[in-house]
Amino acid sequence: MIPAGFEYHAPRSVADAVALLGELGPDAKLLAGGHSLLPMMKLRFATPSHLIDLGRIAGLRGISQAGNEIRIGAMTTEADLLKSSLLAEKVPLLVEGAGWIADPQVRYKGTIGGDISHGDPGNDHPALMLALDASFVLVGPKGERVVKADGYFLGMYATLLEPDEVMSEIRIPIPPAGTGWSYQKLKRKIGDFATAATAVLLQMDGAKVAKVSIALTNAGATALKAREAEASLVGKAIDNASLDEAARLAMSICDPTPDQRGDAEYKVAMCGEMTRRALLAAHARTAGA
Repeated sequence: MIPAGFEYHAPRSVADAVALLGELGPDAKLLAGGHSLLPMMKLRFATPSHLIDLGRIAGLRGISQAGNEIRIGAMTTEADLLKSSLLAEKVPLLVEGAGWIADPQVRYKGTIGGDISHGDPGNDHPALMLALDASFVLVGPKGERVVKADGYFLGMYATLLEPDEVMSEIRIPIPPAGTGWSYQKLKRKIGDFATAATAVLLQMDGAKVAKVSIALTNAGATALKAREAEASLVGKAIDNASLDEAARLAMSICDPTPDQRGDAEYKVAMCGEMTRRALLAAHARTAGA
């Protein structure tokens, strides 16, 4: 299929991109990596009159540390995440998650900001952002605002990003030394979305869980924070009983859509299994494990 006709714009700054969004109105769409928007345009599911390409805005790419926080430009590619020694040292969960995304061809063009902004519950970054307690910098005509990942995802393809805003940066607090991590993902083949996946950050105090963060991919209309499962683990050892309860509580919040990857019952069961595996893997990576 061939997309409908459109006008192409290539701003050189975030301010210019925001101005174009205001000038062109709802018929304009932002282009990041293009792996979500362009297929929809080819199928005529999306027919924007204007495309605003963010690829020439140099300030939207890069990975740096500011105090106890990692800052990532929204146009930073998945391949950039995988190559970053800073992320490998400070936020290895994000590197592991990026390695599960699609295939190398997609990772060289797909961007972290595009993945997050799209609001697809099947994408991997939303759950990773929830687990990492990330925040997003959104720039619009009224200036800049910072919103938490927890609460950013409103529904399928719906987020707090306003039509006249651009996501410019992702901010992630650096987990304390000794924190364990894991992203466990079940998918049918290379390049596929998750049948189910779980992201975990885990801190231990001796043999007991001090703090844990659990987030689920493709388990509902948005990425899900498994709060009750988290609470059930605090103060307990990681053993079969605590893992069973955490998996049960994670499954209790799941409401997946049946599709070619499986029916709802199967997907819920796999969310439980991915949660168990992620907790075990994260525990093995904690200090002293």
